[in-house]
Amino acid sequence: MIRSFLQLPPTIQHKLNLFWALSRTPHGLIDMTTPALAALLCLGHFPSLSVILIGIITAFAGYTAVYAVNDLTDYHSDRKKAAAGGFDDSEDYLDGVMIRHPLAKGALSYSAGLAWAVGWSLVAMTGAYILNPVCLWIFLAGCILEIIYCLLGNVSPLRALVNGAVKTCGPLAAIYAVNPNPPLVFLAFLFLWIFFWEIGGQNIPADWTDIEEDRRFNAKTIPTSLGLQRAGLLSLGCLVIATLLALAVFWASPLTFGPVYLAATLGINVYLLLLPALKLAESREREMAMALFNRASYFPLAFFILVLVRMVHLAFFPAT
Repeated sequence: MIRSFLQLPPTIQHKLNLFWALSRTPHGLIDMTTPALAALLCLGHFPSLSVILIGIITAFAGYTAVYAVNDLTDYHSDRKKAAAGGFDDSEDYLDGVMIRHPLAKGALSYSAGLAWAVGWSLVAMTGAYILNPVCLWIFLAGCILEIIYCLLGNVSPLRALVNGAVKTCGPLAAIYAVNPNPPLVFLAFLFLWIFFWEIGGQNIPADWTDIEEDRRFNAKTIPTSLGLQRAGLLSLGCLVIATLLALAVFWASPLTFGPVYLAATLGINVYLLLLPALKLAESREREMAMALFNRASYFPLAFFILVLVRMVHLAFFPAT
């Protein structure tokens, strides 16, 4: 009886699913572990319960809003690609778990998508201000950078650098939410860590997946501009740097990590990043690009779990 009471009518549930698809919520939920990871690594212990609860709401609202902003800004170009048969929903692709680009496909109106993005932005802005006004400015900067990234779609492949900066905004805001004066060395290492992971493990393989549509509509991405061989090598190079930076971030964190955890760190990087990137560089196949994107998407979650395990370990065995 309780289940039937909580279950939404099919029409409302379908409409809500379109909004979740607009914000790529399955991917966004995984991305939410990135600011949580950054906060724990910076603080070295759990923040207060109020910060955790406000942080969860703010992070969810922020990622939900920014992903929607992406589709709203790219609305006209995405409509052309969708009309040409792009954005296949049947593929094994994390961002295609739900319908891809529901605005472009006409499943959701632009005004509804805009209202959705504005609503969640207001929630994110409120939570960010409560946590630390600096977090509010970081969120606004992330939204502006996301719009700039989209507008540079047919201008330059260097827009990938903007995308890398956008992905760092969540974890940077989380750091300032728990520490108003974070160590600059830790801040720099974490920024670069997330930046190179995003470019090598998310941006390049995502654009590689849509390369046919991008070529047809003259989009300036790394795969279309540099070619597949150099794009594959660049992706691999970025992820090698991200692997080294993971060790640097752990070194700069107040948490201590013994040999077992450092070995686990390398294992996560090899399995989620380096092996699929190497396969992509060798094969240059679109399916390998999707495989790298999917696997690399779980990178923050894997490290979040590793840090949680370490914190529980230290709680019970503080001397080890």
